[in-house]
Amino acid sequence: MAELISYEPATGAELWRGETGDVEAEVAAAREGWIEWASKPFEFRAETLRRFANNVRAHADAFADLIARETGKPLWEAKGEVETVVAKVDISVMAYAERTPRRRMEGAMGARTAIRHKPHGVLAVLGPYNFPAHLPNGHIVPALLAGNGVIFKPSEKTPASGAFLVDRYRDAGVPEGAIRLVQGGRDEGKALAAHMGIDGLLFTGSAAAGAALSRQFADTPQRILALELGGNNPLVVWEPSDYQAAATIVVQSAFLSAGQRCTCARRLIVEDGKEGPLLEAIGKILDRVIIGAPHDNPAPFMGPVIDNGSAVAVLDAFLDLIMKGGIAIRHMAKPDADKPFLTPGIIDVTSIANRPDDEVFGPMLQLIRVPDFDSAIAEANATRYGLAASVVCGNPGLYDRFWANVRAGVINWNRPTNGAPSNAPFGGVGISGNHRPSAFYAADYCAYPVTSVEAEQARATIGQGLLES
Repeated sequence: MAELISYEPATGAELWRGETGDVEAEVAAAREGWIEWASKPFEFRAETLRRFANNVRAHADAFADLIARETGKPLWEAKGEVETVVAKVDISVMAYAERTPRRRMEGAMGARTAIRHKPHGVLAVLGPYNFPAHLPNGHIVPALLAGNGVIFKPSEKTPASGAFLVDRYRDAGVPEGAIRLVQGGRDEGKALAAHMGIDGLLFTGSAAAGAALSRQFADTPQRILALELGGNNPLVVWEPSDYQAAATIVVQSAFLSAGQRCTCARRLIVEDGKEGPLLEAIGKILDRVIIGAPHDNPAPFMGPVIDNGSAVAVLDAFLDLIMKGGIAIRHMAKPDADKPFLTPGIIDVTSIANRPDDEVFGPMLQLIRVPDFDSAIAEANATRYGLAASVVCGNPGLYDRFWANVRAGVINWNRPTNGAPSNAPFGGVGISGNHRPSAFYAADYCAYPVTSVEAEQARATIGQGLLES
């Protein structure tokens, strides 16, 4: 087994050290242990997960501190992530009851039709680094509620947060056979996804990885695959009544979590010639934005990106757009050569033909100027992705047009593109997902429906096609 080390992005200090996991052993353990968990009544599983929520709440400060140090995000943001982990249980119990109810219907000849749901078996969960607790937990809780066993592989960039999360499940009484942990990198993730001992994979990550998984799973349609992928998300600001509010929404959409949210705005679409007041208001906010380490005082608005490799990739993408003819409105910088801090960058890419349709996972916002609102809608749809979109305007009619014509799984009005509620479905179209939305609809892919036609006595007739006796 290889050694795995996690470093704090904001300081470079070593945070965690451990060995990569044994995929074969973990799959075998899950296959042996999940049936006992599945045989328990739903109420037992729900109560066990409520104990998990209480256990997370009891360790909230330590958990938030760990997440903040391992991801680099501000402590206030990490605390919010822990709160969503706690809240997920009650939301998932409610979702399971609504999305997978038991139903009975009367039929002919004294028969009845029953609709119930069964767990798939052993599900693998591959987690991302940007929300190392909240996002995998959004798969794990509904999967466990439905009676599945889970094998969780955290991102190799946030192994400590993943291990802490699994400890909370086990402390709450979830059997070790029902929740397994595989630490490791790409090799372990590939091995887990390819293993025929899993009955499905629940994945949050890049569109490129999701496409590769889709190709891999095409040969095994009996296994469930739920993909929660990224976005090249548009934010349209059109004739705003309050430029300060509009600018605040832009900054929140583009630069929360240092731009490391799949729902962050990547493209700001505005009316050509009228962008001046908005850009001025955005600039004034960014002049005040604090960039710093998680525990700094005053608290930062945003921290570093996850590591230096990611920082260099984002900065290279910014410089590449300049080389293609983009005009920097606000230059991106990397103030410390040894640490992955980036300043927010804004670049006008209106004049670039064949703009790259990529998700740049960091604090970079592309400005696109268009002549009219129809062009704004067309520009919003000029992407293979379809996760999130938002329009800031004072005209309800414009929002109706935007909602009706923009292709995305999350469409907001006068709100940021990010921050989707957990009590609603969350997912995208295009290459942003495979039509298996998560959050409130996660119950849909964690259990499969079984239809049964039942009668207490055997009764049958053949009315046609028989010779007379």
